[in-house]
Amino acid sequence: MPLTGLASEGYAIASVDYRLSREGRFPAQVHDIKSAIRFLRDEQNQHGYDARKITIAGSSAGAHLAALVGVSNGNPALEAAVGGHLTRSSDVHAIISYFGASNLLTILPQSTPRGLGVRIPALQLLLGAQPQEDAKLARQASPVFHVDASDPPLLLLHGDQDSQMPINQSHELHGRYKNLGLPVSFHVVHGAGHGGSGSYDEQGTGVVLAFLASHGH
Repeated sequence: MPLTGLASEGYAIASVDYRLSREGRFPAQVHDIKSAIRFLRDEQNQHGYDARKITIAGSSAGAHLAALVGVSNGNPALEAAVGGHLTRSSDVHAIISYFGASNLLTILPQSTPRGLGVRIPALQLLLGAQPQEDAKLARQASPVFHVDASDPPLLLLHGDQDSQMPINQSHELHGRYKNLGLPVSFHVVHGAGHGGSGSYDEQGTGVVLAFLASHGH
C-alpha cells in the first residue's frame, strides 16, 4: 500500500479488494467496490474512522475503476445487491487517479506496441470482447462517458513517459471535467513511466495532500 504518507497525516485508508476479470467480467469489479464503500460506511463507528467523506484512489487498472466509481455516484446501472449494508450510500466525494484509463474506445489507438501487448488481452477478459466489438459495454466501462455536473473533485497523476498507459487517457478525463467546469487538477510526473516513485514520493504525496485539503478532506 503506497499511500503511507497520507496515513501518517491522519487519513484512514482502506485497501479494497474486488473480483479480477478472470473471476468476473465488468461490471463485477465496480459492484464489489461500491459494496465495500457501503460496508465502510456501516462499520465506521466500530472501527473509529469518519466515513462521511470518502476519497477513492487507485493506480493503473485500479485508477480506471476508482474514476469510474467516482463519476457514477447514484448510477443504478452500476449498483448491484452485492454484499450487505444495502441501505448505505456508495457515493464518494473525491477521486485520485494514478495513471489510469478513462476511455476504452480510444485507448487502443493511443497505445504503444508494448501497451497493446498488455491491453488487448486485458480488455478481452474485462469486457468479454474488444471495445469496437461491444461499444455499448465499452462506453459503460469508460469514466469519460459518465462525467456530469454533479461529479466530485478529481486529481490525476500520470507520468509523461508511460509506455503502458497512454497519458492521453488522463488528458481525456481532465478535458471532460474542464469542459463542464468541474474541480480538477492534473499533475504530470515528468520523466516517469508507469508508476514508480515519482507518484508516491514526497512531492507526489504533497500534491495529494494539497488537493484533499483544498476540497475539505
